[in-house]
Amino acid sequence: MTQPFPDDAATRIAAGYATAGPSLVLGSVAHDGQPHPEAQVRVPLAMLNRHGLIAGATGTGKTKTLQLLAEQLSAAGVPVVVADVKGDLSGLSAPGAGGDRVTQRAANTADDWTATSFPTEFLSLGGIGPGVPVRATMTQFGPTLLAKVLDLNATQESSLGLVFHYADGAGLPLLDLKDLRSVISWLVSDEGKPELKQLGGLSASTAGVLLRELIGLQELGGDVFFGEPEWEPTDLMRVGADGRGVISAVELAAVQDRPALFSTFLMWLLAELFEELPEVGDVDKPKLVFFFDEAHLLFAGASKAFLESVTQTVRLIRSKGVGIFFVTQNPTDVPSAILGQLGNRVQHALRTFTPEDATALRKTVSTFPKSKDYDIAEMLTSLGIGEAAVTVLSDRGTPTPVAWTMLRSPRSLMGPVEPAVLQQAVAGSPLQAKYGQPVDRESAYERLAARLAPPPPPVAEERPEEPVRRAEPEPEPEQDNVVEKVLGSAAFKSFARSAASSLGREITRGLFGTRRRRR
Repeated sequence: MTQPFPDDAATRIAAGYATAGPSLVLGSVAHDGQPHPEAQVRVPLAMLNRHGLIAGATGTGKTKTLQLLAEQLSAAGVPVVVADVKGDLSGLSAPGAGGDRVTQRAANTADDWTATSFPTEFLSLGGIGPGVPVRATMTQFGPTLLAKVLDLNATQESSLGLVFHYADGAGLPLLDLKDLRSVISWLVSDEGKPELKQLGGLSASTAGVLLRELIGLQELGGDVFFGEPEWEPTDLMRVGADGRGVISAVELAAVQDRPALFSTFLMWLLAELFEELPEVGDVDKPKLVFFFDEAHLLFAGASKAFLESVTQTVRLIRSKGVGIFFVTQNPTDVPSAILGQLGNRVQHALRTFTPEDATALRKTVSTFPKSKDYDIAEMLTSLGIGEAAVTVLSDRGTPTPVAWTMLRSPRSLMGPVEPAVLQQAVAGSPLQAKYGQPVDRESAYERLAARLAPPPPPVAEERPEEPVRRAEPEPEPEQDNVVEKVLGSAAFKSFARSAASSLGREITRGLFGTRRRRR
């Protein structure tokens, strides 16, 4: 059994969550199954860029906790990005349905609950499923993230980086999947073999492997994620006319069978934010909070280089005013280097059905602050639905005492909206005109196809039946002859090629090999 509380235990625990500035209210302290409405569990708004973790077994209420936090962040004027893997977060856009359970929960958590809808933008990767399409060009996506999607080994990942380097230097824009395939095909062709040889570390056999993996990705429908118009990170950071932050819900239900693709695409969005946003230091409230659902998919099978890039992004993006919450079943799903940076923890119940579960429980307990009021291991296996063990960073930056928390109910609809309502919202989105229709402009595919195309046959000159006396042409100015000679000279052509290569090499890449946009 949970250790009995002194009479003032709930008050003492709640005192650790007191804050002078704006905060989000998670719920109320509970002990021995009894909530204490007056003992509020809060997280300071200014601490939400210190990142966090929402964890727990399936069915324990993680999604509702995510929804609760997203609502309060929006109300505070903070834009939010949520990954909607199951499709039930579309309810954020509609007011919730009351009832006896909601009324009782409101009483237990001192919540003046009112059904409320929140400004929500629905996005979808590549236009698969409902939502405004989110696309990236291959050049912008970069080799490190693409290697994660293709499940490449370290050698293959390095070789893919060489292909991107070649395309950057040769002035070959990589906009979609066929562009990258055409560059690799060119390098292994008879015409491109001299340039392949100059790359050094890229063998013909590895190029063939990359080509096959890209063909496999296309057959799975992955080609629709890459192309133009490319998504602008600033469109995730909008605030409505009423001052509430816009919640961008990335609908992933239609692509949940491609976990490596959608999880890496979410990481690309974070990488774009990291590269684009200026340093702001400590702020009164975050510029954006990003909820990364099914976080274990991001780290499964990831290379060392990829994990290092994720770790560095999480560590540094805080100073740009962005908070990240990883949502997963077990804290052990998140690498230790990243877990150590997650100062805000909402841990729902864990189950111990297997020896592996028991090991995960012991590791989870070791990550919590010591408590004289709870047996942490027993608490984590006894929490009910909508309850969690909470510890966050106080406004002084120190961990709060562990609190068995009865969480508040979300004010928006706890479930999906009707498909017709969702489609109407997408059609009326101001972003639909900007991103709705794909664009296919000239890029590497067309330029390389032009190189390989045979020269046009000579056109026979038609002679008139009767000779026509032509006027004698006037002599060309000497200046024009000089310009023509210069443009046709071998020296000028060499200079032009060098200049074109220099322009191509102006592409610089960030932590994940993603292209840095020119401002």
